[in-house]
Amino acid sequence: MSKLPDFEALAIFAKVVELRSFAAAAAELALSKATVSKAVTRLEDRLGARLFNRTSRRLALTDAGRALSVRAAQLLAEGEAMESEALAQSAAPRGLVRLAVPMSFGVKVIAPLLPEFLTLYPDVSVDLHLSDAMVDLIGEGFDVGVRIARLPDSSLVARRLCAVPRHTVAAPSYLKKHGRPTHPMHLAQHKCFGYAYLSTPGTWHYTNADGEQATVRPSGPLRVNNGDAVLPALIAGLGIADLPDFIVGEAIAAKQLEVILKGWKQAEGAAHLVMPPGGPRPARVEVLIEFLASRLGKASRSKES
Repeated sequence: MSKLPDFEALAIFAKVVELRSFAAAAAELALSKATVSKAVTRLEDRLGARLFNRTSRRLALTDAGRALSVRAAQLLAEGEAMESEALAQSAAPRGLVRLAVPMSFGVKVIAPLLPEFLTLYPDVSVDLHLSDAMVDLIGEGFDVGVRIARLPDSSLVARRLCAVPRHTVAAPSYLKKHGRPTHPMHLAQHKCFGYAYLSTPGTWHYTNADGEQATVRPSGPLRVNNGDAVLPALIAGLGIADLPDFIVGEAIAAKQLEVILKGWKQAEGAAHLVMPPGGPRPARVEVLIEFLASRLGKASRSKES
């Protein structure tokens, strides 16, 4: 099996040729003169030919050295250009960011922010993947994702964005017809809509201000894998659901839905940015992370004030 070319020795050789001096090449490359000399000797041994005729006063290329010098200079120039381009790309935000976000949160919260981001960073593009299913960021090649839940232990790096309040809600017409539950255990006598991607699907856990806890397993005629899909049935007065504020907030404000069990809360989740471990991350990813953290953190503080 053939070995890779000795790129380091070729680059050092090209620099010696350019400066016509081992000492000058060593100084420019921040290497010792002995390291430069050994690299050239290593290259000569590998090629089986002398590249320089050395005297105490003069350094001259041999025929073999002259033939090699042109290609070595090209190699050095190409390497320097590639490195400069890579450094420039890492310093300036440029390129594609793959972002995985839950469907409703992505449509209602993330997508409205993207026009500003794309205006601020015209050389960055975003591939927005919308799905409520748990995405394998590393396996599917995503740069960053959003998770809305209490995060399980994971190798992913997480950064909190904002709180995500939840509300147990029903339409006024449902409450008028079936009565208003005042304790979580009353939900067993009501029609409740399920969501497939809860951390504990099929089970709702409540706590009140006194620390009393209640666990219920509600049932009903509809189970979905996206929270927005529940809204028509909810507003039509066909059942009860527990959903995040970004899904039901507008319907509550419009009095299409009412919050029930106000003294009881399911565990409040938060939106987190999650990223594969390791670093540093490319500038295009960092600017998106900082932008989302800034905008969503600001929105969260504004709601709390």
